[in-house]
Amino acid sequence: MPPRDRLLAVLVALLWGVNFVAIHFSLEHYPPFFLVALRFLVLAIPTVLFVPWPGVKLRWLLGYGLGFGILQFAFLYAGMAAGMPPGLASLVLQASAPFTVVIAALWLRERLTVVQGVGIAVAVAGLGIIAAERAGVSALLPVILTLFGALGWAFGNICSRQANPTSPLGLTLWMSVVPPIPMLALSLVFEGPERIWTSLVTSFTPEALPALLGLAYTVLLGTVAGSGIWVTLMKRNPSSRVAPFSMLVPVAGFTSAWLVLGEVPSPGELLGGAVVIAGVFVATVAWRPRRRLPADLVAEEQAPAR
Repeated sequence: MPPRDRLLAVLVALLWGVNFVAIHFSLEHYPPFFLVALRFLVLAIPTVLFVPWPGVKLRWLLGYGLGFGILQFAFLYAGMAAGMPPGLASLVLQASAPFTVVIAALWLRERLTVVQGVGIAVAVAGLGIIAAERAGVSALLPVILTLFGALGWAFGNICSRQANPTSPLGLTLWMSVVPPIPMLALSLVFEGPERIWTSLVTSFTPEALPALLGLAYTVLLGTVAGSGIWVTLMKRNPSSRVAPFSMLVPVAGFTSAWLVLGEVPSPGELLGGAVVIAGVFVATVAWRPRRRLPADLVAEEQAPAR
């Protein structure tokens, strides 16, 4: 990856790390499934009216919307509503990085070098250190729900790469058209119309202001800016090189939760964050492409189109 892409990947990690605090405030007012529907509905309406079609096959758009939009956020928001702290949620969700690498290797036949594998293993070890520190304060169900969200994110990563859009931001915006109706249906079934209506009619009260600000941050910075940049990076680079940068999100997540919500990280969590950064460095910055032999080039030319 060129230096500019690495800096952009770090910026996305920062935006997404702070996003967990924004989600926390929004969930204090809105029920989780309805919040997912509302989050994407705010984007879907202007997208359908003003944004050109991104020039992708419908199946990859639907796959991206299903994985990134529905599965990731339905499980993540449900997990946070069930008691997953924002900092810990930002950690567990980063299981999407190894999930993405594994899916890319199995589905897209992307090659994983030894150095990349070691870097990812080091980063995962850092996540394990942090998880061990927080294991005593979180119930199992929120963690499981968030892990399912990470798997959904990984599936969305692969679909966005396969889509190969002419406009990555356009793909991100059109992806928002997929989740609202399914998530509203889930909200009506599991949360009920009364709870939905109450959250709506009280949206503009002073007590709901943090929730509205959190929603605005999630839509504009977390989704439009963050996801748009991420899809661009996934288009320009192999998934196995981009995905490890998502492991920096817990560092930003723990830091923002500490500054805003008073979630003070322990020394073990700080150590784990340092190990995560080291693993990302090894897997991406320190990576060098291996010398390609003529046989490799011939094999690629003879490979069937996907």
